[in-house]
Amino acid sequence: MTVQSLAEAIEVNPKTVERWITQGKVPYRRHQYATASVLGVDVTTLWDDERAVESASDLTKAEIVTVYPHRHTVPPNLWRDLFARAQRNLDVLVYSGLFLSEDPLFHALLKRKVQDSTQVRILLGDPDCEAVRQRGVDEGHRIMDGKIRNALVNYRPLVKSHPNIGFRLHATTLYNSIYRSDDEMLVNPHVYGIGAYMAPVFHLRRMPGAGLFDTYANSIEQTWGGARQVTENDSTGV
Repeated sequence: MTVQSLAEAIEVNPKTVERWITQGKVPYRRHQYATASVLGVDVTTLWDDERAVESASDLTKAEIVTVYPHRHTVPPNLWRDLFARAQRNLDVLVYSGLFLSEDPLFHALLKRKVQDSTQVRILLGDPDCEAVRQRGVDEGHRIMDGKIRNALVNYRPLVKSHPNIGFRLHATTLYNSIYRSDDEMLVNPHVYGIGAYMAPVFHLRRMPGAGLFDTYANSIEQTWGGARQVTENDSTGV
């Protein structure tokens, strides 16, 4: 990116940008965050400045909309309202996410979203992998693979009729279940010894210049890249 194009993007004089680069001048905070947003990096990557560090920390805190003590205390309508707002990205990264797979309204919403050209990706755990087996042990029930197979059976009509809905299986050690809708997400940390429905949920909203939301969004991308496509045998529960 040239000095001129950056200056135009953040609406400052090109000579101002030149002074940041050649003279080490520190921009006003609003220009720091605008520049970081345009370049797609954290603001502290560009300026090692106490004001920037303090503000970046404040921004990260500001990305947390609210915290729910348990997943089952999240208002039921929030899940649907969150996904209904998706226009670009609708992602679900879980082991089973059985409660969503059993919701016919969620199925109908997924159909509408792909018809509206929203990218929809559902990532479930591979029921035959070691990470899934261990998570079942950690939760004290040893049936995580069965829950995933049930979810796959529930999703089978969508797998067959809507190939533009992405379904993949991952074999990663999952530290959080993540539910993303554009620049909002619900993050459900996994806690040893209890099921995900008993663990906390963080409602996040992305803010330019902060990094918490993007950290979890990158986790989705990395997991998707290493996951395999769901096959006919997977979705029949075989």
